[in-house]
Amino acid sequence: MRTPDDQCVDRLRRAARPLRGDATDHDLLLEMVGHKSLVLLGEASHGSHEFYLQRARITQRLIAEKGFHAVAIEGDWPDAARVNRHVRGSAGRPTLLPPMEPAAALAGFQRFPTWMWRNTVVAGFIDWLREFNSVRPMAVRTGFYGLDLYSLQGAMGAALDHLREADPASAKALRAQCVRFDAFGPDSEIHGLMSGLRAAPSCEAAVRAAMAQLLQRGRQAADPGGAVDQEEARFDLAQNARLVKNGEQHCRAMCLGEMSCWNLREQQMADMLAELHIHLAKRVARPKIVVWAHNSHTGDARATEMGRLRGEQSLGQLVRQRQPDDCLLVGMTTHSGSVTAASDWDAPALQQRVRPALAGSVEQLLHDTGLPRFWLPLRPGSEASEVLREPRLQRAIGVVYRPEAERENHHFFSRAAEQFDALLHLDSTRALAPLLPEPAWRAGDGQPLTKESLLALHGDMHEAFPTGL
Repeated sequence: MRTPDDQCVDRLRRAARPLRGDATDHDLLLEMVGHKSLVLLGEASHGSHEFYLQRARITQRLIAEKGFHAVAIEGDWPDAARVNRHVRGSAGRPTLLPPMEPAAALAGFQRFPTWMWRNTVVAGFIDWLREFNSVRPMAVRTGFYGLDLYSLQGAMGAALDHLREADPASAKALRAQCVRFDAFGPDSEIHGLMSGLRAAPSCEAAVRAAMAQLLQRGRQAADPGGAVDQEEARFDLAQNARLVKNGEQHCRAMCLGEMSCWNLREQQMADMLAELHIHLAKRVARPKIVVWAHNSHTGDARATEMGRLRGEQSLGQLVRQRQPDDCLLVGMTTHSGSVTAASDWDAPALQQRVRPALAGSVEQLLHDTGLPRFWLPLRPGSEASEVLREPRLQRAIGVVYRPEAERENHHFFSRAAEQFDALLHLDSTRALAPLLPEPAWRAGDGQPLTKESLLALHGDMHEAFPTGL
C-alpha cells in the first residue's frame, strides 16, 4: 500500500535534475542565477568532500561565465586575506607558483577546525583561481575574503602590522590600548566573562578608539602595487579594525548572554558582506559575490524551528530581507557516507561514518528517489516546492559530529522550500581530506595519511580543477 511519502517521492523524482558528471551539470543553477549578484552556496557538513567539490565547480562557472568578483567564506578575515593576496597577485601578471604553493597560502588557517579551509579541494580551487586571474586586469580579478569574526587576536595583529612601517608611533600607542587583551591569551572569550564579573575592565572604549585610528589610517594606507592594490590594502586595514571591535562585542555576548551571540554573528557577517560589496563597487559597476558557508547560515532561518521558536536569524535571511530579488540561496544534503569531523570542540579531526538519514526527513525523501546526485529547483508553485513546504527533519553536521546522539544534536525541523531556492542532493559523500596530515585522520582505506598518499591527494586535487574554463 502506497503511503503519502511514496507520493512525495514520486513528485520529487519528476522534479529532480540528475547530475551526470559532465559540463552541463550546473546549467540549471546558472539559469536560476540569471543576473543575480549574490549566490549563497551551503553545505550540510563542514567535512564532506563532495560538498566542497561541487561548490568549487559551481563557483568556477560563476566566475568564468557570470563574471563574479569575489568568493566570501565562513572563515576569519585575516586568514582569508592571505589567500586573497595569493589569488589576486600584484599589479601585472603574477608569477605562476609551484604546485604545493596553495598550502602556504592557506597556512593562516591555524585555528580549529583547520581542515575546514586547509583541505585539498580548497587548495585546488585557489590554485585554479590564481591562474585564472593571472591573465585578467587587476581591477576585475576575483578575490577571496573572510566574513567571520572569531580571529580577534589575528585581526589585531594584522592591523598593527599595517601601522608599524607607516607610523611606528601610532602603532605603539595603539598596541598600548589593546594590550589588555593579552592577559587572556588566545581565549579572548574569557575577557568578556571577566569583564562581566567586574574582575577586568571592558575593552570596549579602547577598541572603539583603536578602530577610529585604524579607519583613519586605512584611508591613507598605500601599497606599491598600484591604485587597485592601494584600495585593497585600505580595505584590509579597515576590515581588521571592524573585526577587532566586533570580536570584542561577540566575546562579551558569548560569556554574558546580554544578547544572542548567534544573531550577533549573523548580523556581523551580513555587515561584512555589505562592506565587501561597497569595496568592490569602487572598481566594478555591479559587484557579484558567491558565499561559501554552512546550510545553517546560507538558508533562511525564518523557515526553521530555530527561527520560528528561538528567534534566531541567519545570513541568508538577512540577505533576502536586504536584497530579495538579487540573491539565490542554495542548500546541499546527503543521506550517508563518511565525514571529517571532531568528536568534541578543539579535538582532533576524525573520519566518521555518517548514519543513514532518519525516517521522514528531507534527506530520506531525497534518498528514496533512487537518484545518486541531482539538483532540485524549489521555484514557488513547483511540485518540489509543494512537497518540501511541510516541516520535516533536516540534518546539520558542523565541525563536531556525535552520531550516538544523532537526533538530538544534528537535526531540526525546517520547511526546505522556504529555506532555500534550490537543493543539491548527493546521496553518498566521503570525508574531506585535510591538506596536511593530522595524526588521528585516516585515509579512506583505513591507513594513516602518509607523504605518498598526500601527494596522491594533491594529484587528484589538480585533476579536479582543469584550467580550460
